[in-house]
This record gives sequence, structure tokens and C-alpha cells, in this order.
Amino acid sequence: MKILIMGAGKMGRFFADALSFHHEVCLFDTNPAQLKFVYNAIRTTNPEEVRAFKPELMINAVTIRYTIDAFRTIIPYLPETCILSDIASVKTGLKEFYAGSGFRFVSSHPMFGPTFASLSDLSTQSAIIIKESDFLGKAFFKDLYSSLKLKIFEYTFEKHDQTTAYSLSIPFASTLVFGSVMRHQEAPGTTFKRHMAIAQGLMSEDDYLLQEILFNPFAPEQIEKILGKLETLLEIIKNKDPEKMQAFLKMVRKNIE
Repeated sequence: MKILIMGAGKMGRFFADALSFHHEVCLFDTNPAQLKFVYNAIRTTNPEEVRAFKPELMINAVTIRYTIDAFRTIIPYLPETCILSDIASVKTGLKEFYAGSGFRFVSSHPMFGPTFASLSDLSTQSAIIIKESDFLGKAFFKDLYSSLKLKIFEYTFEKHDQTTAYSLSIPFASTLVFGSVMRHQEAPGTTFKRHMAIAQGLMSEDDYLLQEILFNPFAPEQIEKILGKLETLLEIIKNKDPEKMQAFLKMVRKNIE
């Protein structure tokens, strides 16, 4: 299959590497420096070369801030039979965009990132494929994600955003709060170091990505739950209530089993 990948960032290069041994891959990026170390794939900054390539599938891997703009830029150079796809972690606006595009589409979300996951072993990671997607597009990504040993889930656009609000906004918000009260520690403990490593990894992500995940319409409900539990824990600590503390710890252990 002829596959166009838009965006030669970490995920774009990862998909190019994963696909280039079994498919003909063209990697497009407006910044030629991003294409410097790309191998076994056509590299281009010229959309006219995309027209000549005639992709059957286009994977949009640009920064989430520009996902829809990137589609609009490249669509005039795509054949009408090309299947559009995205790997965005936030699907806001994509359902409506696809509906008006006139193209078949497949939307998915690999639930891992280069910052924290080991890209050489993804057997503990997951991916979501959007139910409303084209049948052939879904089949392609199911095969791809299965070959990477990912656990695959199939959700609607709405269910996806609900799920990511829970799985991403809770740890993101908790980590941001942790980082916001940090000060230099002369003798940091093991737990502190681990939390700090997570915070540093999170802050290496694109600011717009963090913003959009936390601006997910389902995120406020999840963050309100954090506030509620913090208030409960603070009351227990202030009152030095051992029984309630034990009950709270028991609840946490049960939740994370």
C-alpha cells in the first residue's frame, strides 16, 4: 500500500519506521530538518510530490494544534480514493471535519507516547480505534496495532474523549499540581525522584497538547473528583484521624489492584 505520513515528529517517524518495510511510505514535513535522519521512505517538503505519489492512505501525525489545518493543506493533492486518518489524542472537531471532507477516514489513538513508552516493546500499551471509521481503514490499523502487540479498543468519538478525559486528564492534572508546588530538594527520596521524572517528562510534551487534553469537555468532572478527594484527605490529616486514614488507604489499595 502507498502510505503518506504527514509530520516527521517522533510519532510520524515511528509510524514511518513501523510501516516502511511492508509498504511504500512517503513522509511529508514542511521543515526539511525533520526529515534528515529518515530512511527507507520517500522524503518530501513539496506537496506536488505527494500528488505524484498518489497515496492510498494518509496518516496525519502533525502536532495536535495543526491536525485539521494539515488535512486542509494536503487534501487538494490527494486522490479521491485516499483514506484520511489521524492519530490525535484529542478528537475535538474531527468528527465534524471528516463528515464534511468527502473522504473515507479512519481515526485512531495509540495510547502511548515517545516520552514514557519504550517504542521497542509496546506489549503493555493500548490503542483506540474509532467505531465510525471506514471498514478497510479499521482493518488496516487493527492489523498494524496487533503486529505491535498493542491491546486494541474500539470506541465512538464521544466514548474516546470520555476515556481520555479519565486516563489522561487525571494524571496530567495531578502531575501539574505536583510540579507547581515543587522546590529544590537537597536530599530527595525515591518516591520524590520518580514523581519528578514523570513531571519532567510531561513538561517536555507540547504545551498545546497538554492544553487540549485538559480542555476536553469531559475533563472538568474528573478534576473535580481529584479536588473532592484532596479535601477529604486534608480533613483526615488535619484531624489526625487514624480510622479514616486507614479507610482511605484501604480504598486506594482497592482502586489500584
